[in-house]
Amino acid sequence: MTARARSCAYARLVLRITDARTGELVDATPARRGLTRVEAHTRGFDPTNLRVLLVADLLVRALELGGTPVWALLDGERDLPELRAAGAALGVRPFEDGRDTGTGLGEAQVLHVVSEGGATPDGVRVAVAPVHQDEPEGDAPDGPGPAGRTAPDHPTEPAVLRLALLTHPRNRPLRLGPAALEEAADTLGRWRGAVAGWAHRPSRPIPDTVRVDLRTAWEDDLDAAGVLRVLRAVEQDPEVPDGARFETYAYADRLLGLDLTRALGSLS
Repeated sequence: MTARARSCAYARLVLRITDARTGELVDATPARRGLTRVEAHTRGFDPTNLRVLLVADLLVRALELGGTPVWALLDGERDLPELRAAGAALGVRPFEDGRDTGTGLGEAQVLHVVSEGGATPDGVRVAVAPVHQDEPEGDAPDGPGPAGRTAPDHPTEPAVLRLALLTHPRNRPLRLGPAALEEAADTLGRWRGAVAGWAHRPSRPIPDTVRVDLRTAWEDDLDAAGVLRVLRAVEQDPEVPDGARFETYAYADRLLGLDLTRALGSLS
């Protein structure tokens, strides 16, 4: 691809999202770049509803990176304080209370993030598949909450759970167990160490092809797993200078929210 072709391809990128009502891709960004309301609809506090909130956070970040103003709301049936606290630990940005808000600020677009089989509001619906949590062998849960629920077990580093949830497409059920969390912890630790090391190298711009690959992934139905695949490819590509690797990871982290630059300054 020539430099001109890459530039044109990048300029045409527009965030498109699958509407669960029709199964069709629709533009998530209004044509006139007006205010977009992103409303997360939750039904309690468990790993599935935490995934709904995380997807809504990802959607907000993607829209803002594209220059779209966003009004983020959380509309839940119960356990909102617990869900907000867990979301904050995962790096989810604050969501306003969405109950009884009506149309509010005259937004040009409304996007509803819902769990599969959950709320059915009017408008574009972004469906999130359930999370099934494995209990460690020999360990009893701390105790069921209302309706027999158990709270999600947070690892020591909350970003590990965030990465584990982002690794799989949101429209596929996810089984979250010790192996998945261990793999996420290993990846997160390796990447943070690598970013800290790359920061000592001369700065280089993100290659055009890599930037297009990143934006193509997240503009195509908010494909966070695809963004992660691009990062893995950049990590292994001998043609990408270390300074460009650093800029690539820092840029992608504006969407992923994994605090990949956390270890900066830890290496002499």
